[in-house]
Amino acid sequence: MIDNNKKCAVVTGGTRGIGRAIANRLLQDGLKVIITGTSGNNTDFHGGEFYQVNFLKEDELNGFVKYLKERKVDILVNNAGINKIGAFSSINIEDFDQILRVNLRAPFQLCQAVILNMKNNNWGRIVNLTSIFGHISKEHRAPYSSSKFGLDGMTVALAAEVSEFGILANSVGPGFIDTDLTRSVLGSKGISEIQKSIPMNRLGQVDEVASLVSWLVSEENTYISGQNLMIDGGFSRV
Repeated sequence: MIDNNKKCAVVTGGTRGIGRAIANRLLQDGLKVIITGTSGNNTDFHGGEFYQVNFLKEDELNGFVKYLKERKVDILVNNAGINKIGAFSSINIEDFDQILRVNLRAPFQLCQAVILNMKNNNWGRIVNLTSIFGHISKEHRAPYSSSKFGLDGMTVALAAEVSEFGILANSVGPGFIDTDLTRSVLGSKGISEIQKSIPMNRLGQVDEVASLVSWLVSEENTYISGQNLMIDGGFSRV
């Protein structure tokens, strides 16, 4: 277990899937962890603090930003995200805007909320969860890829500004990870086909993503900043 001296971490979208695995791992690492979601409560997490917030609701997002500014946050993991698949010509502009609001604008505002305190402490870690579709793309992913490419670009710009203050900002891009959402979207046939395109011939596990994030936000990471690390079994490189 990494000794983080009870640093405080925030994990958005931490009630299920990858986000929940990250939150649980950081709790195991000995951190104080604030977990956000659109529904849930403190009893869902062993030692974590739950904060209910819907990033599509302006008043709730602004309330959470104010809350973070008043807390000593050492680590921020922006994991919350939404997606809607559709042909480019038929994408509804409201859907496009909502995806960017949750996947890009909200992380931008949350980063703004925590960096002043991190600068004052001369230490901080920020990890933004992008996706393989923020590194490569495919048909019917225009809004999602726009948000995730944008999130990576924002992370690089942030790293360029704050790394000298001991604040390391990186992106992590999961590939096809074994979650309930992946299984519901792809189905068993789709998963079987996808696995043939992955050099490791399997889906990734949420705990594998959580392990990478755990190390990136720890004191063991002293010189990695401004990177977009793919964790995809080799999918996006082979």
